[in-house]
Amino acid sequence: MDATTRRAGARRDPVQTAAAVVGAVFLLVGILGFIPGVTTNYDQLDGLGHDSGALLLGVFQVSVLHNLVHAAFGVAGLLLARTRAGARAFLIWGGVVYAVLWLYGLLIDHDSDYNFVPVNNADNWLHLVLAVGMIALGLLLGRSPARHSSDRTV
Repeated sequence: MDATTRRAGARRDPVQTAAAVVGAVFLLVGILGFIPGVTTNYDQLDGLGHDSGALLLGVFQVSVLHNLVHAAFGVAGLLLARTRAGARAFLIWGGVVYAVLWLYGLLIDHDSDYNFVPVNNADNWLHLVLAVGMIALGLLLGRSPARHSSDRTV
């Protein structure tokens, strides 16, 4: 195998790149949730539940559990991005998870024990954007790649 063949074989599919970027962003968000200053009211960071007063970027309610879930989701995305099928699955099914979280956030009372993650209105709408974006990336970029004329058999 020559250098050109190795480089061509090592190219990432666009869906893999998208999954890796999304995964890296989630991992970064999970880490940033533990950094005072980036997370306001850091002294109010709670393990879980709606009582956590910490806000990532001063907007998104977070807790230790919330940050760990983001970090774990990011690691999963990076690992699944190693294959085309894994990347597509991460984006589509991860998007479905975020759609469920969006609905969950709309249906629960944010001041109740059901809000254990915790989420606020900003989180809810971000979850909707993530759901739509991830599913769209998975479906659009995850379509079967077009075969080149040199790949066709006669």
